[in-house]
Amino acid sequence: MRDFHVPGRSAIYAMNGMCATSHPLAARVAVEILQAGGNAVDAAIAGAVLLGLCEPQMTGLGGDCFVLVKPAGREDVLALNGSGRAPAALSADAMRGRGLAVVPLRGADAVTLPGAVDAFCRLSADWGRLGLDRVLAPAIRYADEGIPVAPRVAFDWAGDAAALQGHARGFYLLDGKAPVAGQVFRAPGQAEVLRRIAREGRTGFYEGEVAEDMVASLQNLGGVHTAADFAAVACNYAEPVTGSYKGVELVEHPPNGQGATAILLANILAHFDVAAMDTMGPERAHIEAEAAKLAYDARNRFLADTDHVTRLGHMLSPETAAKLAALIGMGRAMPSAAPLTEAVHRDTVYITVVDRDRMAVSLIYSVFWGFGSGLASEKFGINFQNRGAGFTLAKGHPNEAAGGKRPMHTIIPAMLRQGGRVTMPFGVMGGAYQPNGHVRFVSNMVDFGMDVQSAMDAPRSFGALDGMQMERGYPLAVRERLAEMGHKVTVPDEPLGGSQAIIIGEDGVLVGGSDPRKDGCALGY
Repeated sequence: MRDFHVPGRSAIYAMNGMCATSHPLAARVAVEILQAGGNAVDAAIAGAVLLGLCEPQMTGLGGDCFVLVKPAGREDVLALNGSGRAPAALSADAMRGRGLAVVPLRGADAVTLPGAVDAFCRLSADWGRLGLDRVLAPAIRYADEGIPVAPRVAFDWAGDAAALQGHARGFYLLDGKAPVAGQVFRAPGQAEVLRRIAREGRTGFYEGEVAEDMVASLQNLGGVHTAADFAAVACNYAEPVTGSYKGVELVEHPPNGQGATAILLANILAHFDVAAMDTMGPERAHIEAEAAKLAYDARNRFLADTDHVTRLGHMLSPETAAKLAALIGMGRAMPSAAPLTEAVHRDTVYITVVDRDRMAVSLIYSVFWGFGSGLASEKFGINFQNRGAGFTLAKGHPNEAAGGKRPMHTIIPAMLRQGGRVTMPFGVMGGAYQPNGHVRFVSNMVDFGMDVQSAMDAPRSFGALDGMQMERGYPLAVRERLAEMGHKVTVPDEPLGGSQAIIIGEDGVLVGGSDPRKDGCALGY
């Protein structure tokens, strides 16, 4: 139990249904959908689409999503891949011929096809109850009427505004500047797009005037995207990948997401007595960082579009984890494993919903970097993602850029399962940090007995890619000790990630947590 003398927040308890996400308006809308007779899929779509307006620097209709669904009355989990592919004409050889060593972070080269809308339409048709017209109605209203900018959103918007180019500046700046907290953001162009999706389904987005606007805008910016590329966008179901950490099963989305990285990291850490360490001490941060370096190095070598991954079994095998764990020394940091093209970023939203029938949804939705490519369509203002920057230009690599291929993704939804029963949908936003965040969150609960909210509140560190980032919640003495061990310790300007989770109790009680690093909350009824 938390110390009520100290500022903080309690976990949320409810019986009938619950949503946890990074913006309170989205959580409220999701719960209202549940109360109106919708199920967890309806509520998750309603909340996620609204998040694209509440947090447009993080996500939007031009982005991708990944989803895990636990159907009502069952304990199996389905994975839906709502990530888009590169346009058919994209060529790594052509980019290398222009002197590029990596796919540019911004601009038309990095724009892959938006997959989220197709996934939302498929989810609604396959699993929803209310229909898209009812589910999208709240987002349409807010897009027309406007949403006051929340404090964390304003903080991120100010840092990301410089990425906006051309027409995007007119749609996502107010009087040429990033909005401050309390200013109202409106998106009437997106309201019209949502009305068309509500009437026509995916056709209203991937064909006709909306698609024409996106194609023409991208071609004018130097893109090789065509109407046929947009019309061909299609999500697909897949089997999750799973692993175990001290009796708790970790269920992750399969590649092209990086969920397998979290499983490998957990498998490595299982070789150490983490529970005997000080939760805030240097030993735990060191072991986690060393294990993460090895897990992320494997990610960079092996993960790609699922059609191109050949070493997934090797990556997830216990033997691989045992060999990697044996490389870790307790007293000295190893050099960082150099990433290929992955860059650390923070721009993602996550939503989880559980309904009265105990259908559970874990959904993550993103445009990659802040405002994605920095580009938007001329007429409707759809912000294009820059997921193509997740490709590598290394010739012959499984994740080499190519037409019709999905890039390696950082965004990963997750669930926990114990004794055959799904016990918690959860997610941790934060780009490259996400696998590390998943394992840190689970370890906080499993190794140290923290409740769902305390496990989120606890300070975080991340030492996999570029030194050791440590939030200010760590004591100075701990940071100094890690520096003595060879870690390049820095305190990041921004907190590490943001998380949301809902525990599904055997007694029928739902317990929700929401990360204070974001503006959001958990709400139930």
